Amino acid sequence: MKKQINRVVISGGGTGGHIFPAIAIANEIKKRNSEVAILFVGAQGKMEMERVPNAGYEITGLPIVGFKRKLSFSNFLLPFKLFNSLLKARSVLKAFNPELVIGVGGYASGPTLKMAQMLGIPTVIQEQNSFPGKTNILLSKKARLICTAYSGLEQFFSKSKILLTGNPVREELGHINLSKNDALAVFELDPTRQTVLVIGGSLGARTLNEALSQSIDTIVKSELQFIWQCGKGYYQSILEAIPHMPKQIKLMPFISRMDAAYAAADIVVSRAGALSVSELCLIGKPSVFVPSPNVAEDHQTKNALALVTNEAAVMVKDIDAVEVLTDTVLDLLKNAPQKGKLAENIKKMAKPNATIDIVNACENLLNKYAK
Repeated sequence: MKKQINRVVISGGGTGGHIFPAIAIANEIKKRNSEVAILFVGAQGKMEMERVPNAGYEITGLPIVGFKRKLSFSNFLLPFKLFNSLLKARSVLKAFNPELVIGVGGYASGPTLKMAQMLGIPTVIQEQNSFPGKTNILLSKKARLICTAYSGLEQFFSKSKILLTGNPVREELGHINLSKNDALAVFELDPTRQTVLVIGGSLGARTLNEALSQSIDTIVKSELQFIWQCGKGYYQSILEAIPHMPKQIKLMPFISRMDAAYAAADIVVSRAGALSVSELCLIGKPSVFVPSPNVAEDHQTKNALALVTNEAAVMVKDIDAVEVLTDTVLDLLKNAPQKGKLAENIKKMAKPNATIDIVNACENLLNKYAK
């Protein structure tokens, strides 16, 4: 009889791109075994400390922080926070006694997986990007399994450990049954206009916000309408800069109804984080990616290029976005053949069974070592 997962720690977070896949994996495990004990380990002060409990799961936080690229006093404290995080991770793991630890990336994932490996607990890495960070490359040496979203990662990981699964996405996006008109009604927008969805990630994106803020007159003249997720930290300043926001622009700090937003959109403008790319492949919408330059190993550019080289998306460099993004969007909306090609090709790159395949692989791993 196939062994179910009974006790598991899932670690990582920092952004929605790490949190939502982690929750999707937890939901699939719980669907198979309602009695399973699941504990999340995140980073204190990060968004997982709120989002994970809202999803119905217990979470504990480590005092880990990231390295700041600019000179910062917090960088001097990093070794102490890392040491304390390793100690706390060890204490949490010994108390919870999981049979498996899954790392999804983010600050907390490193110390948790490292300590699990030192304690002899099997670890699984869910590598979301086309170019892995140094932490996952180091952790992969002792990980039992590495579930990847992209092919060609043998240069970073042992080929025998790699399983190409794709990235888990939010469960509600797998089966969107909302019509476009009903979706537009959610945002009180006009069904006769073409709609552009702009998403800068769960925290927002300064460049995308600047590009739209400086193109208000062009947007009004174009008669397009926008659903614009700007991020909580930018929302008030944008309202102050544009006090008379055109009614054809729906400005939101965060979009909770992403199913409706995707269904309403004719094209999508997005950062190229792993979750965003995976969701847009699944949704099959023509997309313009503006990769963030402020990420490790410039992995967002590599994520976007994986689609661009397959004629599945358009990419605009962050440094050029304020000047050319709006015109790029307008040109794409006028080019029906290109829109159709992009939608067709990006859909081919979707991996809709990613969550199921990852949990199957984790169960197979436990069965292998239980014998």
